[in-house]
Amino acid sequence: MTGTTCRIPILLVCFLAFLSLMPVMVEATASASPAEVSKVPPAHLSSPRETLRTFLSAMNDIKSGDVGRIQDALETLDLSQISAPIRREIGKKRAWLLLEIIERTRKVNLKRVPRRPDGSEWTFARYGDGIIRLRSQEGDGRWLFDALTIEQLPRIYERVASGARVKGLNDSADYLPWEIRLQRMMPEVLQHKTFLLENWRWVALLLVIVLGMLTDWGVSRALRRFMRSWMRCNPGDYAEVEDGENRLRPLGMVVMAGIWWAGINAIGLPELALLILLVAVKTLASLAAVWAAYRVVDILAVWLRARAAATNNKIDDVLVPLITRSLKIFVTVVGLVFITDNLDIDITGLLAGLGLGGLAFALAAKDMVQNLFGSVTVLLDHTFTVGDWIVLDDVEGTVEYMGFRSTRIRTFYNSLVIIPNSRFITAKVDNMGARRYRRYKAHFGLAYDTPPEQIEAFCEALRELVREHSCMRKDYFHIYLNDLGDSALSVLIYVFWETPDWASELRERHHFLLDCLRVARELNVEFAFPTQTLYLRNEDYEPTLPGEPPFAGRSRT
Repeated sequence: MTGTTCRIPILLVCFLAFLSLMPVMVEATASASPAEVSKVPPAHLSSPRETLRTFLSAMNDIKSGDVGRIQDALETLDLSQISAPIRREIGKKRAWLLLEIIERTRKVNLKRVPRRPDGSEWTFARYGDGIIRLRSQEGDGRWLFDALTIEQLPRIYERVASGARVKGLNDSADYLPWEIRLQRMMPEVLQHKTFLLENWRWVALLLVIVLGMLTDWGVSRALRRFMRSWMRCNPGDYAEVEDGENRLRPLGMVVMAGIWWAGINAIGLPELALLILLVAVKTLASLAAVWAAYRVVDILAVWLRARAAATNNKIDDVLVPLITRSLKIFVTVVGLVFITDNLDIDITGLLAGLGLGGLAFALAAKDMVQNLFGSVTVLLDHTFTVGDWIVLDDVEGTVEYMGFRSTRIRTFYNSLVIIPNSRFITAKVDNMGARRYRRYKAHFGLAYDTPPEQIEAFCEALRELVREHSCMRKDYFHIYLNDLGDSALSVLIYVFWETPDWASELRERHHFLLDCLRVARELNVEFAFPTQTLYLRNEDYEPTLPGEPPFAGRSRT
């Protein structure tokens, strides 16, 4: 049976490893036969006409309020030459610039746009500072506005921005990005480029930085007051919160980073400046958000500990640290995903690489999974809780801490034993702390010359002590003359304490035994002590002569 039980996890691990390797093998098979890969482009990007139709339709829907169509518009642009962390932001701006240029060039008649052009490219228009054209992609045949067009859009827009839109098109700027709106509103003096950027962009960048810092200061001050008043109203719950007034300080940094993020996008910085500043702001926002979430979890943990301490159930004392650690692990995972998403880091390759090491990872995680199931088993079965006195094989002591991986037991000689939770799945655990009653069994030895009436009165007086004691079991106890011993009359004391822990048991036992001594003194009952009489035979025995004392030939002790 043991061999079968051991083989089952190994087979399961091998099966999971095979499943993890299947995507890699399928990918390798697909890459080994490139001729079988379909190169048919999607219908909405299959020709210059369909691509232009998709772009104009998506942008017109965005003008009408359907901002979700921006992704359809971005699919028509070749953004491969733009850095991944800012690809989406730059793509949105270039899409609006492209729409503005088209609407200032001519009215588009899709019927004149070729469906099957000659060659691999089609030109929409040529300008003094660039060209707008669509090119067929070599990999899958999609028709996109090529990378050179995307790069030249700002220069082309500067040339055509002063011109009017084609007659019949809406000239309202309500739907335009803030970058274009702000640029139109700026006076001529601020539109000059003195150093790297236009003057108005420098001014706007300074205002955004100051606004973010002021917001951080205001939010932090408001949160400090809030925490101070909250801790004043709940002094018992939050007394353990370290640096309680400034505990939510990272939330101010999150708000500041959010304002900087929105402001940098609204200013419309060049690609290199936007890449540097936006990556820094995204990283700051992500780290501040994770930091703030950690601190909120700490406050929640203090609140949960206070609620757990107010109950008699000890299960919640174990659940609180487990919940806290689970939330922190969850925050860490979500934070990593959030950071990688904001920085546009593609982790699919990393995940595929993990598939190759799936077997090794599964084998390494075997003990970890068993320990996790062991902790879950202890919680579900209520095997023990923190503070219980347990006996596990050769280990005996008080449970001091219980985590996901292991449990710490403080022995009675004050050493600390760490036991993996996997042992609790099959091990025999004797929970001494779960006893409802704690037994006390003793034998009081009375002197042999004690009269039977005094023995009966003594036993009844002890029974009355049990009945009046606040921490002793009343429905089941025995106090009787139980045996005639070698040197004493043995009275059996068989009682139970209803106490929560060993210290309380010792204290109540102390009071009970003192009361027993007082009762014995009042009734003149004498406790016997072990005695022994030895007779020594004298080999040189002489008869006792008349008039001599008895045992003249023997000595008595």
